[in-house]
Amino acid sequence: MAEKTKNSGVFTNPLSKDNPVVVQVLGICSVLAVTAKLEPAIVMGISVIAVLAFANVIISLIRNTIPTNIRIIVQLVVVAGLVVIVDQVLKAFAYDASKQLSVFIGLIITNCILMGRLEAFAMANKPWPSFLDGVGNGIGYSLVLIITGFFRELFGSGTLLGFQVIPQSFYDAGYVNNGLMILPPMALIVVACIIWVQRSVNKDLQEDN
Repeated sequence: MAEKTKNSGVFTNPLSKDNPVVVQVLGICSVLAVTAKLEPAIVMGISVIAVLAFANVIISLIRNTIPTNIRIIVQLVVVAGLVVIVDQVLKAFAYDASKQLSVFIGLIITNCILMGRLEAFAMANKPWPSFLDGVGNGIGYSLVLIITGFFRELFGSGTLLGFQVIPQSFYDAGYVNNGLMILPPMALIVVACIIWVQRSVNKDLQEDN
């Protein structure tokens, strides 16, 4: 029972009170780069979930055989191999999304969330908890990307997933899309708002004055 509760915490904590982006402040670069539209944000999130979950499992399985002095190299090789697979799958089945993401899929290799979880968790835990940790942190990361992409595309382009959401009558009445929303600095502002909401809800994250 205690192990089940522990595994549940491993999965759920990154979704809220230990979120890798808004609490640990990791992976911010990709949040700025791929959230101008909702679709690439979703695809990037799913890609990170897949890579992080399977990388955690692989490293956990071989952790006792990895020499300490080359462990980072081994982790990078595992992540790089998985990223290549994800990149090829996207090119085969979601080519348009792959083009929008461009080099950012490849840059998953250097995402500090992945290296942090491999080093801090997978190297010290069994495969199943490592899998849950990878999926939990991947979903926590994806939630921030999707929320940011949702508001940036909605207010910046008037669309969601490429479909017109704001009625044409609004534009006829004088409504204008906010061009600032599709610029990278607005991603920081949206993430800052998410952090504010996060810390308002989770009182234990607030620093004592």
